[in-house]
Amino acid sequence: MSEHTHDAHLEHGHDDHEGMTKGRILKVAGILTAITAVEFVIALVLVPRGVIALHLANPIYITLTLLKAFYIIAFFMHLKFEKKGLIYSIGIPIIFIIGLILVLTNESHHWIDLREVLHLAK
Repeated sequence: MSEHTHDAHLEHGHDDHEGMTKGRILKVAGILTAITAVEFVIALVLVPRGVIALHLANPIYITLTLLKAFYIIAFFMHLKFEKKGLIYSIGIPIIFIIGLILVLTNESHHWIDLREVLHLAK
């Protein structure tokens, strides 16, 4: 049988994952709950009452959802505790993808409005 000591465990960098304490887990869960509550308020109160237009609410939803995804990936999948190179190789493309999604969402509303204007002109 092979011996697996605590020192071998430290050599593989597993000691970094000990940063997820019960308090930190509860804090992240609270942040995720708060973000979800904001999304619900926007979707069920502000948009139906006309306080926020739908074309403004969609980028807000996307941003809040991506923020929740960041917290889940960073803390529950332990990416926050990995090497900086791995974080950058995943994080930088995600930032560009977020920007692309926001631009395309905004552009799609422009084309829908333009289609309605052109249809009325016929």
